[in-house]
Amino acid sequence: MKQKTLFITFLAAAVIAIGCDKEKTTTQQIEAVKTETKQAAQDMKDYTFAQKEEFVKFMSGQLTTLNADLDKLSAKIESSSDALKAEAKPKFQALREQATKLNQQLAEAQNATESTWDSVKAGTKSAYEATAKGFNDARQWVSDKIAP
Repeated sequence: MKQKTLFITFLAAAVIAIGCDKEKTTTQQIEAVKTETKQAAQDMKDYTFAQKEEFVKFMSGQLTTLNADLDKLSAKIESSSDALKAEAKPKFQALREQATKLNQQLAEAQNATESTWDSVKAGTKSAYEATAKGFNDARQWVSDKIAP
């Protein structure tokens, strides 16, 4: 619980710092998000079956954050040209599908037994990392296509 609170506090501070620091380039902001993603993945590996509920809550929070950030990126795209919207649509659809898979993995984690915990947790971690990587790639793509 202490790790979760510490991580959420760190993540919130980082998001505020990234959002408020106009001096940083988009690339620097993306690197910061990648670092936070790696830290979140590191934090995930230590959960035991006894901490299953905590793990699911933590991952649900991560998914909520990714979905909110994806909505922000989608809003940026919506205010751009029709050609850019058309190019972005399949990319963002793929991200939404990854988020759906992560949500399914969370449901499996919620229903995991002690004997299936390690494989379910690994699958959830893998789904999170794929979703986070896809999101970071999308953020980079948007920043390349739309001037800050």
